[in-house]
Amino acid sequence: MRKKMTMYRIIIFCMLICLLLTGCSKSKKNNEIIIGVAWPFDTSNNLFSEGIELATKEINNSGGINGKKLKLIKKDDGAEVTKGMSIAQSFAENKDIQAVIGHDNSFISVPASAIYENAGLVMLSPASTAPDLTQNGYKHIFRDIPSDDEIAKQLAVYLAKEGHRRMVIYYSDDSYGYGLADSFEDQANIQGITIVDRFNCYTGLEDLRRLNERWQAYGADGIFIANTLSEGGRFIYDAGQVGIKGPFVAGNSLDSPLLLEIGGKAADGTIIGSVFNPNINRPEVKKFIIDFSKKYKKMPDSYAALGYDAVKMIAAAIKNSDLDNRSTIANELINLGNWSGVAGIHKFDEQGNDIGDLVVIKKLQDGEFKYIK
Repeated sequence: MRKKMTMYRIIIFCMLICLLLTGCSKSKKNNEIIIGVAWPFDTSNNLFSEGIELATKEINNSGGINGKKLKLIKKDDGAEVTKGMSIAQSFAENKDIQAVIGHDNSFISVPASAIYENAGLVMLSPASTAPDLTQNGYKHIFRDIPSDDEIAKQLAVYLAKEGHRRMVIYYSDDSYGYGLADSFEDQANIQGITIVDRFNCYTGLEDLRRLNERWQAYGADGIFIANTLSEGGRFIYDAGQVGIKGPFVAGNSLDSPLLLEIGGKAADGTIIGSVFNPNINRPEVKKFIIDFSKKYKKMPDSYAALGYDAVKMIAAAIKNSDLDNRSTIANELINLGNWSGVAGIHKFDEQGNDIGDLVVIKKLQDGEFKYIK
C-alpha cells in the first residue's frame, strides 16, 4: 500500500512539474508577438536588416504592442526559390507567427504568396515590385513599395519631359526583369517614347559594340535597365568601355551606393526610380536618420527605410487585430489608410499594392545621389 502511495505521489509530482513548465512556456509565448522575416541576409548589399532591427527596438522600448514584446524570427532565403518556399512553409505552419516581412526577390515572393495566402498569414514585402505579386486576388499579400508599373510610369513621365524619344531596354531573364521591362515599355509608349530594341544578354565587349552601332542607327537616346545591381552595374561598366554614353535609367534594384563601385565612371549620370528621400522635411524622417546614423554609423538607404516602415506598419495593424486569428491583420493593414512612414506616405488598396506617395527620382552625380523629383 505504501509503495502504491509513493508511486501516486511521484506521478502527481511529475504532473505538477509538467503543468508548471507548460504554464511558464505559455506565459512567455503570450508575452511575445512574433513576426517572421525572410530575406537573403548573408548576401544582402543593403541596410534592410538594420532598418527592421531599429524599428523593433523602438517599439519594444516604448512598451511593445499592447504591452507585449515584439520578436523577429529571421530566416535567410539565399535568394533561392527552393529555400524561400521552404521558409514560407515553415512560417505558415508556425501558429505563433502573426505576420511575415519579405521576401526580397519577386521570383520568390510570387510563388511563396500562395503558401501564405492559404495559411491566412500576411506577407508584406518591402522589395518585390513585380505586378504579378498582387494580381491573384489574394487577401493577405501586400507590399510597402510601389509596383513596377508605378515606378515605370514616374520614370517615363520624367524622361519624356527631358526630351527622350527613342530608348533601348536591357532586362534580366526573370520575373523582375520581364515585369519591369514590360511596365516601362507600356508607360514609355504612353509618353511618346519608342522602344527601339530589347535584349537580355550580350556575349562580351565586341557584341556590345555591335549592339551600340545598331542603337546609333536607330537614334537611341537612352538605355533603361531592368536588372539586378550586380548585372545591371556590370552592364553599365561594360557600356562605358565601348563608349556608350547612356544615359542609363533603372528601377529600385540599382538604388545602392555600390552602383558607382560596380559601374565605375560610366555610372555617373544614371537615373534611378526608387523610394525614400532623406532630405524631406518631415519630423519622422529627421528622427529616423539621426537614430539610424547614431546606432549604425552610416546613413540609411531605401531598403532600411522600407524595412523600418514594414515593421512599424505590421505592429500598428497587429495592435488592432485579433491575436487568436492572425488573418485579421490583413484588414487592419488596409484600415491604416494614409500612413506616414519614413519612406513616404503609405496606403494599401484592396489588392495589397502600396498606392501612397512614395516614388522618388534621383541621379548619380559626382559620386552622390541627387534628388531630382
